[in-house]
Parts: sequence; C-alpha cells; structure tokens
Amino acid sequence: MSETIFTFPVRVYYEDTDAGGIVYYANYLKFFERARTEWLRALGVEQDLLLSKNIAFVVTQVLMDYKKPAKFNDLLTVSSQISTLKQVSMVFAQNVYNSNGELHCSAQIKVACVEVQEMKARAIPAEVLEVLKRGR
Repeated sequence: MSETIFTFPVRVYYEDTDAGGIVYYANYLKFFERARTEWLRALGVEQDLLLSKNIAFVVTQVLMDYKKPAKFNDLLTVSSQISTLKQVSMVFAQNVYNSNGELHCSAQIKVACVEVQEMKARAIPAEVLEVLKRGR
C-alpha cells in the first residue's frame, strides 16, 4: 500500500440523502470518484486531456463496506491511496470519515485504463504512470 494519502472534504447536501436524511448508499461512490479525480488533478493529471487522446480510467470493480450512516450537512473527509499499481490498472483504498474521525464507509476500487472508442484495456501512458508512482 502506498504511504501517500490524499484527502478531500465533502459536505453532505440534501440531494445526497434519502427520505430518512442519511446518505444514500450509492452516493458514496460519487464521493470516492470526486476524491480520485481531485487527487489526479493535484498530481497534474487532467482527465479531460486524457479523453482528448482517447484515453480514460474506468471503474472495473468495487468492494464497499458500510460502517455508519452519514447524515445531511455532515462534513466528511474522503481519503484515497493506491494500494496496487500495475501497467493497466490500479486499486484505490478509500475511506469516508466524519469530523470526529469515525469511519463511515470504506472501499477497494479497481480502475483500469482504456482506449475510449474501442473500450479496450491499454497501458497507462508512461508519463502518467510515473506521476502515479511518485504520488504513491
């Protein structure tokens, strides 16, 4: 597992909750996605530039464990780190904590690099892979 942990704050909005005022389970995936995108941006990797080159990262596997419900207006922190980095894919270990440091949700999310038009796996571009290795 990498030693570098990226954190990203997320406020729970009304739209993130269900009728009971707690975060709807699928919305944790959105929080995780935002954190991964912002982590890449912080490393200087802009996904829109990759898309212009017919390259994208796609989620291929998710394993989530819900520990405690988050509620409307909670301020959460999403942590992200790469646990496995390969030529074509990577696995992120991601967690959502509240302001007291209590764990709400954890996930292992596998992301693969693909050529968009063919939706075929391809190697992560060398310059991006180097940035990812340094960001670990």
